[in-house]
Amino acid sequence: MTFLENIFDRLQSAAGVSVVREIHGGQIVSITGAGLLAMVQQARNFLVSQGLKRGDRCALFAPNSIRWIAMDLALMAEGLIAVPLNTRQAPAELAAMINDCTPAQICCSDSTLISEVQKLWPAAPPVAFFDRVFLGDAKSSGKPLHHNNSDAVTIIYTSGTSGEPKGVVFNAANVTFMLGCTNQRLDLLMGSRPEPDRVFQYAPFCFAAAWILLLTSLSRNSVLTLSTDLTRLSDELKLAAPDYFVNVPMFLERVRAKIEDSVRKRGRLASLVFARARRACFESHGGGRRRLLDSLSLSLANSVMFPSIRKGIGPDLKALICGSAPLAVETQLFFMMLGIPVLQVYGLTETTAICTMDDPRHVAPGHVGPAVPGIEMMVSDTGEILVRGPNIFPGYWQRPAETAKALEGGWFHTGDQGEVDKSGNWRITGRLKNLIVLNSGHNIAPEPLEQALAASLPEAQHVLLIGNRRNFLAAVVAITDGLPAPRVQAAIDAVNAGSPHYKQIRAFHVVCEPFTMENDLLTANGKLKRDAILARFAADIERMYRKKPA
Repeated sequence: MTFLENIFDRLQSAAGVSVVREIHGGQIVSITGAGLLAMVQQARNFLVSQGLKRGDRCALFAPNSIRWIAMDLALMAEGLIAVPLNTRQAPAELAAMINDCTPAQICCSDSTLISEVQKLWPAAPPVAFFDRVFLGDAKSSGKPLHHNNSDAVTIIYTSGTSGEPKGVVFNAANVTFMLGCTNQRLDLLMGSRPEPDRVFQYAPFCFAAAWILLLTSLSRNSVLTLSTDLTRLSDELKLAAPDYFVNVPMFLERVRAKIEDSVRKRGRLASLVFARARRACFESHGGGRRRLLDSLSLSLANSVMFPSIRKGIGPDLKALICGSAPLAVETQLFFMMLGIPVLQVYGLTETTAICTMDDPRHVAPGHVGPAVPGIEMMVSDTGEILVRGPNIFPGYWQRPAETAKALEGGWFHTGDQGEVDKSGNWRITGRLKNLIVLNSGHNIAPEPLEQALAASLPEAQHVLLIGNRRNFLAAVVAITDGLPAPRVQAAIDAVNAGSPHYKQIRAFHVVCEPFTMENDLLTANGKLKRDAILARFAADIERMYRKKPA
């Protein structure tokens, strides 16, 4: 059976129980398996009425919702290729993606979302709004069309840290294989129990990892709760009370900073106990000996402080799952100290979101887990991670030359640098294209230093290391509330300590403007658009380099 046939069977078996929920204004709205299947059939009947044929592309343009899920399942059930788009992306980028995938139909939640795109592209294909799609009846057999392994089921556009986003095609075999892998790992995490997994979701379904989590949740005994207001995530988490949910590092960094700030506000004694407890935890990971007062502080924090902190994040959390970008080891250890495991996942859109996953029984902080069974990974002579297996995409939409380059030699070239230890756990060390080459000839991966500086300077929203073809390294630090220069310099000094001269940061520039997707300095999934940042602050950077470094 294909992944879609399995999902339909599971929804039928869960006909009378809740499978998906939305949170609206502090209230939960839920739908049963039977209710979701009825909505899927409404959408299928509408699609058939539009004369769409198997293999046609349909753009899906809406925020996460039960109706989004029903629309996505309906598109695939009719043999159509769903193309999910990010509602927060710039209209010009969206118009380019729609033009690239040439959809026969755009399925949209409301007119306000699509109006700006239509202004840029008056010849856009017809738009079907959800209110119309879900008006009809739900009469039909309900079985999805069968997919062959090579049949395309979706096109997900890469976030495009530089250059034009490309449409990554997933076929049925990719998704069927990956759902088997994710279910196996979640079985290890949750064990055997009769009650359903409680899953929370805030990342848009247009991201490969978020979409895979959605399909995984629909294929197993679980209830998925959707966030509808990112400004109220903390309240929604408490209401959803999830067992696990998927995160990006930026979210975990912000939660960590908020917790640390809250502890500081409790007073000097609480701050001292917390700091000693953290040092005890971190030194244990590094193989150092705990000091007696630190061990006592950790014991006190475990009994008095940490339970209330865990309750504030999620009272029933079994784990936080993190991917999309490298997570600072200090942040992973921070949550582990609180008693919340952080399970890392590594992958790209082209690998059906996943290559490695932490085994919940054997987590190595700072690593992203072993390769998923059935997936091969190796490091090339240039230090690049290469991957092959059933998870590798068949190609980019209408880009044969770029597909051939990415799959040269039968391996997918990730563009990431990494290493694997004796136990098979992988560690991601940087991106090849981000490599900084100083005038001295030294090659430096910026990501580890950026993570270290961000950890030493929790007030910073983002840190960008620069220095390509320059004499020394410098940092661009985004701090919206401003910060005294000596505080920034002290954090840099801490990072520089013990580093070789060519890896030391000699200058910095503070930017009192956040890096966001809206100002085109972050990708849709929170990664730095390095070239765009360098261009935006080029004059400031030039002035910084003309000064004598500290």
